[in-house]
Amino acid sequence: MFVDALIKMWNSSGFSILSWQSAVMILISGFLMFLAIRRKFEPLLLLPIAFGMLLANLPLTGLMEGSDSLGEPGGLLYYLYQGVKLGIYPSLIFLGVGAMTDFGPLLARPSSLFIGAGAQFGIAVAFIVAIALGFSPQESASISIIGGADGPTAIFLTTRLAPHLLAPISIAAYSYMALIPLIQPPLMRALTTRKEREIKMKQLRPVSKLEKICFPIVVTTFCILLLPSVAPLIGMLMLGNLFKESGVADRLSDTVQNALINIVTIFLGLTVGATAVGPQFLQARTLGIITLGLAAFIFSTVGGLLIAKLMCWITKGKINPLIGSAGVSAVPMAARISHIEGQKVKLTNYLLMHAMGPNVAGVIGSAVAAGVLLSIFG
Repeated sequence: MFVDALIKMWNSSGFSILSWQSAVMILISGFLMFLAIRRKFEPLLLLPIAFGMLLANLPLTGLMEGSDSLGEPGGLLYYLYQGVKLGIYPSLIFLGVGAMTDFGPLLARPSSLFIGAGAQFGIAVAFIVAIALGFSPQESASISIIGGADGPTAIFLTTRLAPHLLAPISIAAYSYMALIPLIQPPLMRALTTRKEREIKMKQLRPVSKLEKICFPIVVTTFCILLLPSVAPLIGMLMLGNLFKESGVADRLSDTVQNALINIVTIFLGLTVGATAVGPQFLQARTLGIITLGLAAFIFSTVGGLLIAKLMCWITKGKINPLIGSAGVSAVPMAARISHIEGQKVKLTNYLLMHAMGPNVAGVIGSAVAAGVLLSIFG
């Protein structure tokens, strides 16, 4: 009887049906948690993604299963995941990003827009390669947007063009955002000389309150008139910034910057991680998408750096090319890496605010790129 009880317990446990693919994903989730906790690689983002990955690969939990024909309710993460599928979380994330971001550096140096535009180079490269590999135009567009290093935008576009690829694309986009401290520095050092990295940039001009208030209104109007499909992202981004800069909505700005974006980040991170279920995730097609996403991100970083090097040459050494890597959309992570790399060669080199200009331009640029792709292939 005792042996029968043990056998029954074993057969009803997750251990009895744990596949090797799920075991691999559990190990990967553990590695990502190590990077988040020990190496502090964007832990607010990477930790919930890694834990969601762990939960999804533990058998028999039913956390990501929908309701059945008998009316039995679905799992917790299934319902939370609807915010990803319906594009709700990306827009709310943009609302929070807008409230937390100072557009002043971009207004003080509008030429940063060129760096932000150059950092979309990876999107074009990945799109062409994906088409050559046999992906449809809609799938290629969704894969290519990973190059913008903007998780919310990648989710927003993929839910509309290729929802069946949402799992690998969202995982790739957010993983590469979190792994920026690992991916970008070698590229930055390879494409710049020590002399270029030592360049000290002059302090930015002061930006008036009127400029900061008018900017989100003007950008919203122009971008949405040009690309109506991008209204949810640009609209929420600029509304959040208007809360911040208007000076009359401090309570709303505080809520959006803290409580709201923290809650949405938890839900989004958990459910994005939970899409990485071993048997479905560890397939050649999925791994190909992950690889293409990495290539897109690398080429975007390279594009931003090359534009910044060109600007350095044009201005005769007034622009530090390190700020070019911040042209990707991961704000403020990419700007912080530019600053850190600058201080490694000269402690008195303060590049953070200078890098925020291209970083903000990258956020707008990736949203506009998504709007263009959606208008063409949607």
